[in-house]
Order: sequence, then C-alpha cells, then structure tokens
Amino acid sequence: MSESCDTNVFGRGEENTAYAKYFVGQSYLKILSTEGVTVANVTFEPKCRNNWHIHHADKGGGQILLCTAGRGWYQEGEKPARALKPGDVVNIPAGMKHWHGAAKDSWFTHLAVEVPGENTSNEWLDPVSDDEYAALD
Repeated sequence: MSESCDTNVFGRGEENTAYAKYFVGQSYLKILSTEGVTVANVTFEPKCRNNWHIHHADKGGGQILLCTAGRGWYQEGEKPARALKPGDVVNIPAGMKHWHGAAKDSWFTHLAVEVPGENTSNEWLDPVSDDEYAALD
C-alpha cells in the first residue's frame, strides 16, 4: 500500500462511526473547526469511498475539498472520475451529485470545508458500485 495516513499533518482522527453507513470501507474523522465554517479532516483507508451525495442549500452552500495526503478520486454527475493528489482543490457547488474516496492502493486524506449557506442539508444516496469503482485506473 502506498501513502500511509501518517503523512497527514492533522493526524488520522477517530473512526468515522457517525457516518459509517454512508461509506464503503473505513474512514476516519477529525473536526478541526466549527467557527465560521466547519472544517473536517477526513481520512479514507485504501478502497474506501463515500456514497453519492448532494449538499443542498437555498443560497450559497456546497463544499470545498483540499487534498492533503495520498491518492483518491472525485466524481460528479455523469462526468468521468477525476484522480486526486495532495495539493488538489475540488469546488463542489450546492446541488451537485458527487462522491469522493481513496484509490485502491492508497490511503487518502482531504480537508472538507463546508461552504456557508441558507437552509443547508446533505442528502445521502446510493453507494458507488463495486463495478464502477473497480473500473477506475
């Protein structure tokens, strides 16, 4: 396995039990800030990914991913999946169906920044299928 979670400057965090039902595989969560904006450090074990989901908001909202360690994937809507590495930034507008997670052979960590908005909520959808995930390079 390449890229250990030890390369993450914020540490791995605790097992993500609160959201485990929305993930395939094991993830870890460490909330870094809840003042002004929520910033969470999310670490994925190899092959771990979250379900398709949508960040809803009447105004503003969405999410920004700041990739900090390992290698991962991001996919939105019907577009092809995009490989992620440290230093990559993903801007996810409110209303966009998407998923993100680790590569098959690498841990992956990103900071998830919740963009402030009005009447924000998350809608969790179906898991990314094993076949869809296995097809990624």
